[in-house]
Amino acid sequence: MSVRVEGLPEAAKVADVLWFLPTHGDGRFLGTQEGAREVSLGYLRQIAQAADHNGYFGVLLPTGRSCEDSWVVASAMAPLTERLRFLVALRPGLQTPAVAARMTATLDRLSGGRLLINVVTGGDPVELHGDGLFLDHDERYAVTDEFLAIWRRLLAGETVDYIGRHLKVTAGKLLYPPVQKPHPPLYFGGSSAAGQRIAADHVDVYLTWGEPPADVAKKLTEMRAVAAAKRRTLSYGIRLHVIVRDTTAAAWAAADKLIEKIDDETIAAAQRTFARFDSVGQQRMSRLHGGKRDQLEISPNLWAGVGLVRGGAGTALVGDPPTVAARMKEYMALGIDRFILSGYPHLEECYRFAELVFPLLPLRPTTGIERGPVRNAGPFGEMVANFVPPSSRLASKS
Repeated sequence: MSVRVEGLPEAAKVADVLWFLPTHGDGRFLGTQEGAREVSLGYLRQIAQAADHNGYFGVLLPTGRSCEDSWVVASAMAPLTERLRFLVALRPGLQTPAVAARMTATLDRLSGGRLLINVVTGGDPVELHGDGLFLDHDERYAVTDEFLAIWRRLLAGETVDYIGRHLKVTAGKLLYPPVQKPHPPLYFGGSSAAGQRIAADHVDVYLTWGEPPADVAKKLTEMRAVAAAKRRTLSYGIRLHVIVRDTTAAAWAAADKLIEKIDDETIAAAQRTFARFDSVGQQRMSRLHGGKRDQLEISPNLWAGVGLVRGGAGTALVGDPPTVAARMKEYMALGIDRFILSGYPHLEECYRFAELVFPLLPLRPTTGIERGPVRNAGPFGEMVANFVPPSSRLASKS
């Protein structure tokens, strides 16, 4: 959790890795129904259990009108998994802090303390208007500030009387506390000055989308300065897609294939939609590619092709396992100690990334699992000549 500032920030020596539950849909291609997969309980269960089995720290559940509700999905997945944590969205302005506090405490208890909280202020005015919220960018962050002040006090067990500009609570009380004290960890990403102030005052983990390392370094330096003024330090996380294959050439071929069904009008329509957002983070993402296909490798092995049609996280690390691990370590050198990753399709890529890249990363004990020798001796003669075990080589986490 947050502590007082003591000296300069250091590079992250170990990291946690989270995966993603695609509650807005999944498939082998972007921008088309071809190869698409239905969002069903069965499919989401497969991904959640794959992430659990492979030892991912947790999974991010997206939020918004294009997604199934993250709280309902997390509630369905919790009893189907054992150690997996669920990063679920609070929506200030769309929920009251007291109701959100009860939801938080309940899911944290029922999951055995496996809840993480993602604070989402929102960046699409059109969508927010459809949800009944008619506040401008800075007003939404003002509501978020008041919301979190109340929410945190309720989760800490206080009786809350609060009168703010936007929110008012009289004798608020949470009767049944969460497992995690004082509350589940707060994750938050806000690139604007207003967002950085919220992070400095309230959150535990500050998130950024996958920009080139130099841009991330500048952003984190600014955020550290704002937090230091409040005598707080934060942890830092990054949201990225990953395309990893046995060779770098195969990885780049997979990246090209992912967007091969997208036509220029689909890209133009998506970029027109993103242009209406007042999210500074989305504006930064869109500038990386400018809606054009010709210069999508914006930094070594960092590819902006996903952002041609997908809002939010729009970049992917592309390469063979050692290269992708090396790029992740570059972000760790900046202080990133949490990676929230995804790949298309999410079920297969969940396995692929864990099998190929986990052994090459310095991971916390909370990510990855200790595996003994794997017995690969099914009915089709995986044993060499039916009785000779295949040779094995364990990679070190370094």
